[in-house]
Amino acid sequence: MARPVNIALVGMGWWGQKMLSVLQSAPDDIKVVRAVEPNVDTVRQLCADKGIALSADYADALNDPEVEAVVLATPHSLHTDQIAAAVAAGKHIFCEKPLALTKAEAERSVALCRDAGIVLGMGHERRFEPPVAEMLAMADAGTLGRIHQIEANFSHDKFLTLARDNWRLKADQAPAGGMTATGIHLLDLSVRLLGAAESVLCICEQLSSDLPQGDTVAAFVKFKGGGTSYVSASLANPFISRFAVFGSKGWVDIRDKAHVEAPDGWIVTSAMAGGPILTREIGKAEPVKDNLVAFARAVRGGTYPITADHLVNNIALLEAVFASAKSGRIETVA
Repeated sequence: MARPVNIALVGMGWWGQKMLSVLQSAPDDIKVVRAVEPNVDTVRQLCADKGIALSADYADALNDPEVEAVVLATPHSLHTDQIAAAVAAGKHIFCEKPLALTKAEAERSVALCRDAGIVLGMGHERRFEPPVAEMLAMADAGTLGRIHQIEANFSHDKFLTLARDNWRLKADQAPAGGMTATGIHLLDLSVRLLGAAESVLCICEQLSSDLPQGDTVAAFVKFKGGGTSYVSASLANPFISRFAVFGSKGWVDIRDKAHVEAPDGWIVTSAMAGGPILTREIGKAEPVKDNLVAFARAVRGGTYPITADHLVNNIALLEAVFASAKSGRIETVA
């Protein structure tokens, strides 16, 4: 690129600091010029050491002519209004997942960005993991045949140490256990492979912790074009990440060796019709960085791979998951 995209990191908690760290290795694509964090004292020294302007007010980033784009690592319920404010200020937007908590909000944000010519990036870094990108390419090329089923689990116990009033555990920010923390990635990949969902049954339980919104969630999704996906997540068992897709011509099972916070490679097992079951290891990569770089290159005129339809269809499914977790019944996806 001719020059890096100047960004403001908005929200400098656990994940905001993760993004700041990985972007140190992408100076040709992205430059962090400002940070926004309500609790400024928690990151004052970090930002000073890196020469990054820091303030508590989001408006400071929006009013800064040096800032071309904002990266939102903020509570979920704030995203819709923060996106609208960024569009009004002419800033491109990268938003951490989930984009919104309702389909209507997702549609509003997507439409605002589209009409203003604003690039909207999304924190679905799982798509940028090398084996996942390879699997998606195989599916797109028809190599796996007709996709029949998806089975996926993304669990960790990192939230057990959070204060129980942390926003990541509140009903208005993160209903249905780990669905907004980890399950949303699996819903995204399911929608990417099978299209818009038709209905979902979700069970959310509190089985071995005092996490207020439950610690174990499972959703069984039926898709409008046929096919199903079983997505599960726990916030109370040791880390596991597995995504398996089964088609008429072959199947692929992808397992992470470590959490995406500190990726350590993947183990991929697969088989094609008439062939043997093969297992191979894929080395380390940094999908969080690669997603942000793809966003920056889209700002400079490239194409960002997560489409408006993917964004809206994913949140429509997420909203139905919330409804089913509450009702205990199969819910139709809007």
